[in-house]
Amino acid sequence: MTAADKALDKQVKVLVIGAGAMGSGIAHVAALAGHPVYLYDTRAEAIDKGIGGIAKDLAFLVEKGKLAGAERDAVLARISGITQLADAKDAGLAIEAIVENLDIKQKLFRELEALLAEDAVLASNTSSLSITAMGAALARPERLVGLHFFNPAPRMKLVEIVSGLATPRELAERMHATAKAWGKVPVHAKSTPGFIVNRVARPYYAEAQRVLAECAAEPATLDAAMREGCGFPMGPFELMDLIGHDVNFAVTNSVFDAYFGDKRFTPSLLQQELVAAGRLGRKSGHGFYSYAAGAARPAPQTEEPHEAEAAITVVGGLGVAAALIGRFEAAGIEVRRTAGAGGSDAQGWLEIGGARVALSDGRTATRRAVEEGVPNLVLFDLCLDYATTPRLTLARADQCGHGAWGAAVGTLQRAGLAVSRIDDVAGLVGLRTVAMLANEAADAVLQGIGTAADIDTAMRFGTNYPKGPLAWADQLGVAFVARVLANLREHYGEERYRVSPLIQRKTFSGAAFHE
Repeated sequence: MTAADKALDKQVKVLVIGAGAMGSGIAHVAALAGHPVYLYDTRAEAIDKGIGGIAKDLAFLVEKGKLAGAERDAVLARISGITQLADAKDAGLAIEAIVENLDIKQKLFRELEALLAEDAVLASNTSSLSITAMGAALARPERLVGLHFFNPAPRMKLVEIVSGLATPRELAERMHATAKAWGKVPVHAKSTPGFIVNRVARPYYAEAQRVLAECAAEPATLDAAMREGCGFPMGPFELMDLIGHDVNFAVTNSVFDAYFGDKRFTPSLLQQELVAAGRLGRKSGHGFYSYAAGAARPAPQTEEPHEAEAAITVVGGLGVAAALIGRFEAAGIEVRRTAGAGGSDAQGWLEIGGARVALSDGRTATRRAVEEGVPNLVLFDLCLDYATTPRLTLARADQCGHGAWGAAVGTLQRAGLAVSRIDDVAGLVGLRTVAMLANEAADAVLQGIGTAADIDTAMRFGTNYPKGPLAWADQLGVAFVARVLANLREHYGEERYRVSPLIQRKTFSGAAFHE
């Protein structure tokens, strides 16, 4: 039997409970895929608004030439608004998209279990509640599965297929095939706090807030480092402002509490203050940034122009940063090469004027300058692609002289890079964030929450990350990621930065996450 054969037949009627943004979005997806759809809400005006929103979205597709007018009319004709659940007793799949409250969801599923045929599938769009706990209220919990769509459902590709303890693999596979037939990118996940995306994404917010709490840079500079340097679609601070700090802080607290206070998920005092002040982001007009009428968006810190060196020396290999060499050469800077001690790419560096310039390894520049006996040390941050990145973030050791700093900055500027300076914080911002994302993803694999492939797919399609965190770890070298995390843990002395046992294991074996 092929995956397509496992999918629900298009004649199966789909009941969506809740006509809000998520419910109406799911109804849109199911109807567009060819299913008759019941859109239920207790309020007729909510149904009218939901169907109106679907009609508007479909009209946009017609306007862009992506949907024929006749098909739009057919999709809308397949959607029936109802205010009585009994009107949908012939539905073969029921998906709830109501308030995130376990008691209310359990009550609803008990009602649906009594109403619908025994072979009807019950599904929850919950983003954080336990599918196992939800199913515990049912006479047949094996009917229940999680179908976690992402907002807006018609445009976001990812669907997490979440299995509780009672969910049979056959049902999960059937819903996986159905989501795929609906044009989505499904991944399997185990019912644990945050599933895949909301768990693995926590470091994206947490590490940036940690760096901000150490006064290393302003939000605009840190956002630019992650957006322009690492290729994320939005920086962490602008993303939190968009999500809403009340929502983001609540999810972080939920995951933190669900994991019995695991330090990796510790909420930020900075975000707690924003929530307490009512600075919830865009929706309140102020978060990390002001959204008041006429408010200017702060620019990232960018170094003033400095003089460039005519020649530089590359010592050893630069690993993932090797593309910088081509940028220097293209800018007319003479590049000399010499072998490095040990021949390891991770130990390579640039000699620019009186400065040694190297990729961070999780230590502060000040500590590393002492340990390597090089006072004029400048560290640069991780980038997605050093050949094309428009911006490079640097930190200098406290011992580094102004002349050495200026030579490093000016030569990088000559190579076409805008240079942002942040204070000497361990791991800068991009490297520590990606290392922590990979660490969290590795633990999710170790604990059977998802496969490495599914976790990377989830983070690419659920959050639009430029690269899956485990694929990024493979590119950097798993042993290098382990060293970065170990250096962060030594620096802070916190369990937060403990190295995943799976990363340790792969470091010893030399294996990658994606072979």
